[in-house]
Amino acid sequence: MDEAQKLQLLFTQLVIMFHAACMQQLGKVKHPVTEKLEKDLPAAQSTIDLLDMLHAKTKGNLSPEEEQLISQVIQELKLTYVQESKS
Repeated sequence: MDEAQKLQLLFTQLVIMFHAACMQQLGKVKHPVTEKLEKDLPAAQSTIDLLDMLHAKTKGNLSPEEEQLISQVIQELKLTYVQESKS
């Protein structure tokens, strides 16, 4: 694995880590310790803001696959956030 592939893998892992954390904060995934669904909308908003910042700071430096991944994750999380904030 060359350095570019390693960096792409690490970027993907980072985005997926934020996605998993946010889904937990949105009450869509059980908390690993309590095994309960717990909703924390302010924390979810903060995680989405972090992904937005990461997207802005890496603009022009991402492969098409990385760009598609982060864009889709942000879109999904924002839509889920809106749905959860209304319920």
